[in-house]
Amino acid sequence: MVSYANAIISVFEDPEKILEQAVIDMSNDLIKVRQATAQVLASQKQLESKYKAVQKASDDWYQRAQLALQKRDEDLAREALKRRKSYADNATALKIQLEQQKNVADSLVSKTQLLESKIQEAKSKKDTLKARAQSAKTSTIVSEMVNNINTSSALAAFDKMEEKVLTMGGQADALNQLTTDNLEGKFALLENSSVDDDLAELKKELSGSSKRGELPPGRSVPTNKEFPFLMNSEEKQSGSSV
Repeated sequence: MVSYANAIISVFEDPEKILEQAVIDMSNDLIKVRQATAQVLASQKQLESKYKAVQKASDDWYQRAQLALQKRDEDLAREALKRRKSYADNATALKIQLEQQKNVADSLVSKTQLLESKIQEAKSKKDTLKARAQSAKTSTIVSEMVNNINTSSALAAFDKMEEKVLTMGGQADALNQLTTDNLEGKFALLENSSVDDDLAELKKELSGSSKRGELPPGRSVPTNKEFPFLMNSEEKQSGSSV
């Protein structure tokens, strides 16, 4: 009955296998206990039968002694009582042995019932304990995996990739900025070309006005009074006479 207990003590074995083996060992021990109990009970029955036979023989010889005494045969009665005493002593010894046998049988029956209840309890708990053992085993494996992970190198790689992504983003922004500046430059060239066109048009207008003796729009012809140096000699004389 201690074989499964010794198996449980070993912590280096698989708990699931220990549980299975414990139930098997307990079941095997139960078979042995039942066999021993059956043998004790069978011996008890034989002892009871023998005791009853000896006790009956003692009673019979007592009755014969009574009969012999009634017939006034004291010698025969004395012999019957001697035979009766022999059977009575044997019956007394058998009774003591029978009581001891009953105590052993009762103890075995009680142990058998206790072992049966323990086995039933173990069987009902086995699946639950196996599930818990499996969960603990899985948790241990996961914990070992987590502990074996080099988090520092993983974080360093993550930071490196983050820096690379940020650099790529900065480069993209720079390219976009260059593209935008190029477009603005092109538009600036277009605007400058528009100013040049305006200047050429203005020169053309000025050139045409000079040919016709006219000033460009917005300019008035100066008078001789405003600019005396433009007056000829006749105008100067007439002016002075006035």
